[in-house]
Amino acid sequence: MNAYIERVLEDVKKRDAHEPEFLQTVEEVLKSLESMVDKHPEYEKAGLLERLVEPERVIEFRVPWVNDAGEVKVNRGFRVQFNGAIGPYKGGLRFASHVNLSVMKFLGFEQTFKNSLTSLPMGGGKGGSDFDPNGKSDGEIMRFCQSFMTELYRHIGPNVDVPAGDIGVGGREIGYLFGQYKRIRNAYENGVLTGKGPSFGGSPFRPEATGFGAVYYLCEVLKHEKDDIKGKTIAMSGFGNVAWGVAIKATQLGAKVVTLSGPDGYCYDPDGIATQEKWDYMLEMRSSGRNQAKDYADKFGVEFFPKQKPWGVKVDVCMPCAYQNEIGMPEAEQMLKNGLKYYIEVANMPTTNEALFYMMDKGLIVAPSKAVNAGGVSVSGLEMSQNSERLTWKPEEVDAMLLNIMVNIHAASEKAAEEAGLGYNLVAGANLAGFKKVADAMMAQGIV
Repeated sequence: MNAYIERVLEDVKKRDAHEPEFLQTVEEVLKSLESMVDKHPEYEKAGLLERLVEPERVIEFRVPWVNDAGEVKVNRGFRVQFNGAIGPYKGGLRFASHVNLSVMKFLGFEQTFKNSLTSLPMGGGKGGSDFDPNGKSDGEIMRFCQSFMTELYRHIGPNVDVPAGDIGVGGREIGYLFGQYKRIRNAYENGVLTGKGPSFGGSPFRPEATGFGAVYYLCEVLKHEKDDIKGKTIAMSGFGNVAWGVAIKATQLGAKVVTLSGPDGYCYDPDGIATQEKWDYMLEMRSSGRNQAKDYADKFGVEFFPKQKPWGVKVDVCMPCAYQNEIGMPEAEQMLKNGLKYYIEVANMPTTNEALFYMMDKGLIVAPSKAVNAGGVSVSGLEMSQNSERLTWKPEEVDAMLLNIMVNIHAASEKAAEEAGLGYNLVAGANLAGFKKVADAMMAQGIV
């Protein structure tokens, strides 16, 4: 390994030893950058990598709120403004019990390169809280969101930091957050948040964007392999917004998605999650707050596998759409044993580094999440443009722009890997392509 990269990695491991998710993503990214760092010794003199792995700003705050029983509850709020070299900080808010500083830093670091890949002027950031909206009433969620924004508003703005939704934060939560921001600021700055409803400045295509974009990226991978999505079977995890979009677009293009999952287990639907009724029910499942995949099995009479993951099902394509590190070595070995051809990460960092490198070493085609799921933030970036111009675009216009962005992301990743002599290595290619734009901007702006 390049001595400079090795030294920076060792420093990060010492400094942030208690942050496993952050260490995982830093190691995966930096190891991909060796060829570029070798060509640019000036990076070391400028301390580029040391600055790259350190967030520009970390904000942590308490969030007091009152539940329906009149009890005062306190959660932790976070906003990590990781890198603003190419634009305002941009990244979602995640409300989930697993949220901590390590998770926020890992997501913000990943977001920096993901946003760079889109070619839109957005820096990297991420935020959220360990508040779990599942099982909470609308009133409780509203009061929590209002308290959360009462602190967050100080640190964001259309030209400073533009949060969006993520796990646990959908259109309802974004609406409550924006209402409180507007109330405090006494200004209609609707460019401060994306993922808004269409009635107050949101993109009409944002809910579908991440899932649709992931399928568009899959199609580019298949084209490279002189293959086609028609007739392909797909296993996916999750049943939220992203999985919903994957199921719809994959079906429209002739594939069949046969699994969905939750924390309670997974469902196998041999007929495919392929009808409007099934897609609508996925939205009902998400909004119910129950977080139970078994509801789908009960509704449609399909087989349910308690406390199991869907990666033992024999399919052509696996698309994890749920949480980080849901796939380790046992799952990777099972997928390869089943003759899997394409592994397309959709959730952020769904694969342990050990499993990721193992699958790549075995010749499996692996597409990384920072490229595959960039469709969501791409449409968020387009929503920012619409808000700045006081315009509204039609859904088909946004869809066409999304398709073009995903095609370009795949092409940029492929080209970067080939120029580095790495062949069709989309993982390294995405890191290299995303890093170059950020590095150039950082070098041009001096030691800041």
